[in-house]
Amino acid sequence: MSHNNIITTPENPQAVTAVAGAPLTTTLAAEASPSLLRNTIDERIVKIRPMATPLDQLSRCGGARRCSSMQVEYYSVASKPVTFKLKKDITLAGIQTDSDGLHRCNFSTGVDEYLEISETIIFPGLPGTADTGPLTAYIAAKSIEFGITVVFLNLDTATTRIPANTMLVRMGRAATELDVQTAQFEALPKKASNLCQIFKMQVEQSTFMKIAGKEIDWTFSDQEEVAIMDMRLGMEKNFLFGHKATITDPVKKEPVTLTGGIWYQTEKEFSYTTTGLNTAAVIEMCRQAFTGNSGSNRKILLAGTGLVEKLSNLEYTRTLSAGETKTKWGLEFSEIRSNFGSLYLIHSEIFDQCGHADDGMIIDPEYITKYCHVPFQTEKLDLRRSGLRNTDAIVITEASCLVLRYPDSHMKITCSD
Repeated sequence: MSHNNIITTPENPQAVTAVAGAPLTTTLAAEASPSLLRNTIDERIVKIRPMATPLDQLSRCGGARRCSSMQVEYYSVASKPVTFKLKKDITLAGIQTDSDGLHRCNFSTGVDEYLEISETIIFPGLPGTADTGPLTAYIAAKSIEFGITVVFLNLDTATTRIPANTMLVRMGRAATELDVQTAQFEALPKKASNLCQIFKMQVEQSTFMKIAGKEIDWTFSDQEEVAIMDMRLGMEKNFLFGHKATITDPVKKEPVTLTGGIWYQTEKEFSYTTTGLNTAAVIEMCRQAFTGNSGSNRKILLAGTGLVEKLSNLEYTRTLSAGETKTKWGLEFSEIRSNFGSLYLIHSEIFDQCGHADDGMIIDPEYITKYCHVPFQTEKLDLRRSGLRNTDAIVITEASCLVLRYPDSHMKITCSD
């Protein structure tokens, strides 16, 4: 229903400029600027048992982006690998010496697409000639047939074999004076997508229940709070472990979209054994979590009961400390500090419920984005007038999804036992 007191511009009837001839009421304000007044439930949502749904809590406190459709397309940026391993041995017979005295050979790492012509590489575990540091090479060519062709810069001629699985490190490029172009950077942003899922919850209270005497002051608002808590718990599970899909409801004959969880959006993983999770293993976990990516030096570790218990039983040292408590985003964290960065540990029962009690996930809050097609909102249903039921009813709705930007800045923790 439109009010004549709302003044719009002729050029854009949707653009409200003023409310005239009447006091400014919530009804007029809601019609003139729907985003001006927030529903009381929306204001309270982040205060409803935030520790039970830490991922949903983080995504709400960080702000959400609006999306115009149920399918969200975004760019996911992965870092290029830095270290590689030889696929096969390099033997002395496979090393050729040209007329300039340069030593050349061909080899493959299995992921040669990440190495480019004119890049330099080093073999940290192999010494070069005297006082020249590790063995260093220059990539002269690459092909499908021969793999990577390198020129060794300081090969010790006493070397008879470079064994398979020897590590090499990608260094900087070395261009010639006349070079104008180089090979394109392989790890450009890749387009990925996720689907928004329509989360709904309906709350009803009969008129007689509303006016009946109660032993406690249990109101419709209390029922809303319980419903929101249950809704958020369901959303938390989908945001973490949901399977991305579009199906047709066999009864309603209408499409249903299911959102994909962030657990499946990163390939970076740290695996541990129950007996092997000691201080050294946690330091190694921190090394992997905070290196090889462009993430921040403070990340959040969502963990199941088993993983929290194991981390709590560790004997911490000067180089790996724990015990301090941090409160942020309405959540209380236990801080684990290492020389690589700090992890904010928080227990998540969702991991237990979904069969991941001994697992966890390190997420970088700076690079997690929530998209909303329909922001969290409530709508009153007039079931009396429609002749269905004599009840007060509301429907709570949100259509949203979570995505990881820079997937390498997040990491799964799994128990291999």
